[in-house]
Amino acid sequence: MLNVTLLGTGGGMPMPNRFLSSVVMNFKGRKILLDCGEGTQVAMRVNGTGFKSIDIICISHLHGDHTYGLPGLLSTIGNSGRTEDIYIIGPKGIKEVIEGFLITLPYLPYKLNILEDASNLEFMVKKEKMELVELNEKISSDLSIKTLELDHSSPCLGYSFNIRRGRKFNVEKALMNKVPKEVWSKLQRNEEVSLNGVKYYSYMVLGDERKGIKLSYTTDTRPTEDIPGFIKESDLYICEGTYGSEEDMHKAIKNKHMTFKEAANLAKRGQVKELLLTHFSPAINDPKEFINNAREVFENSHAGSDGEERILNFKE
Repeated sequence: MLNVTLLGTGGGMPMPNRFLSSVVMNFKGRKILLDCGEGTQVAMRVNGTGFKSIDIICISHLHGDHTYGLPGLLSTIGNSGRTEDIYIIGPKGIKEVIEGFLITLPYLPYKLNILEDASNLEFMVKKEKMELVELNEKISSDLSIKTLELDHSSPCLGYSFNIRRGRKFNVEKALMNKVPKEVWSKLQRNEEVSLNGVKYYSYMVLGDERKGIKLSYTTDTRPTEDIPGFIKESDLYICEGTYGSEEDMHKAIKNKHMTFKEAANLAKRGQVKELLLTHFSPAINDPKEFINNAREVFENSHAGSDGEERILNFKE
């Protein structure tokens, strides 16, 4: 199960009724944060998401409405007692930005691993943290993160998250591979085990891969030809909808953003299950007034609101 919360749905500047765009994902008690504009940690307090268990922060681009909340949040996480590493993923230039922020944070009790312009990352999800791993034919990860270069006025990345479902234990396979019963439980948890000088791997006891959960996120971009394939068959597609009406197309083109209808067209072409719009212009008072512009193209479209949640479950 993956729990997704829209912390904020605004773009450009924080508004009295709308925090800046940010999303938090919760999987097995570990969290991933998507973008961190000014006021994000306030939104996290409002929604009771907690700070200490954030393992990965994904930044789409370096504009302030997506990054200005980082110094305060990193400080708060430090004060929470966390000591495990945190990964920050972002486009070219993210290292320089974080290093600048760290001038105001002379000490953090945890290490920041900054991954700049990474394209394909794999993580294991453990009880106490998420951990970056290198895959091989013997070990599979719990979570893969892929990125896509978008079309904005600043280097910008889209993100696609694939939550893998644990494989079922296969007793016949374990016996065939002569795996001792005392290591079965560890191998089922995808751990590598050594016993009496022999190494055992999870592939020796686990069955075929099962369908996981896919979530994709693109914000601050014009539509591109690569997006539909990138988001293909996502269970949830969170996309910017800066402008609700096609009458604002000239603004969308000039500022390199999207209209509701353009986002819906990407969702349709990508064959996603649900489109959840976010990053609304401060000029839009009620995004839901424009939602039919998206639904004319893709029926299962929704205008997100601050604090809105989605629970994505594994399907058989």
